[in-house]
Amino acid sequence: MLNTIERRHEIVQLVGQTERVEVSELAEQFGVSTVTIRNDLNALHDKGLLVRSHGGAVASSRLTKELTITEKHDHHHQVKVELAKLVAGLIGNNESIILDSGTTTEEVAKQLTEHQQLVVMTNGLNVAQALVAADGVEVLMTGGSLRKKSLSFYGSHAEDQLKQYHFDRLVLGVDGFSVDVGVTTHFEPEAALNREMCKAAKQVIVVTDSSKFDRKGVHRIIACEEIDVLVTDSGIPADIHQQLVSAGIEVHLITS
Repeated sequence: MLNTIERRHEIVQLVGQTERVEVSELAEQFGVSTVTIRNDLNALHDKGLLVRSHGGAVASSRLTKELTITEKHDHHHQVKVELAKLVAGLIGNNESIILDSGTTTEEVAKQLTEHQQLVVMTNGLNVAQALVAADGVEVLMTGGSLRKKSLSFYGSHAEDQLKQYHFDRLVLGVDGFSVDVGVTTHFEPEAALNREMCKAAKQVIVVTDSSKFDRKGVHRIIACEEIDVLVTDSGIPADIHQQLVSAGIEVHLITS
């Protein structure tokens, strides 16, 4: 039988897939009482991961859904290109950096091909591919198990690899960004690897388009106060922008 954390994770995934779940059906599926399920739904509602309704729950519009790598390529593509240009401008020659997996960081990689004496470690197969022809860039892979949906590597081997290095900067993509929760993603093993990336880097740069703000993935990577630099577009809500600046985070905006 699943423990409470595992069961609630599965419930969030089900709501995302079906848009609505019923208390009685969940109780039968997980082999627990309807009282237990109601407690689960209430707790998840309080975290903003779903919305309680009569007899069950429905999907929260604030809960971001995971797209495949192909779907992500077309999602806000031009904004990602402009974000990538700005991020690349923050990175100098003779630096060592980590590029997280994802389509936004893939665009960053494409903007780094003219850099010299740059060392890049990544867990993204597509990110590494974007740097193949860059003569001045040394590419390191974390290794680990390949998650085909996101073309990203994860697992204990990848985490152990990162513990052997220290980098100047990390460029981290996100699935969700909430001031109260922090930076989040959908896949727990990837969140664990991202946390190791943060520990291995002197500076954490988070890059995201503004559609990710006030949306939440299931697994937290870091809290907002652990971010050094945020690169996003001018669609960021004004109150969130002000809170981040007040917290001492260096915020760079492109015109979306």
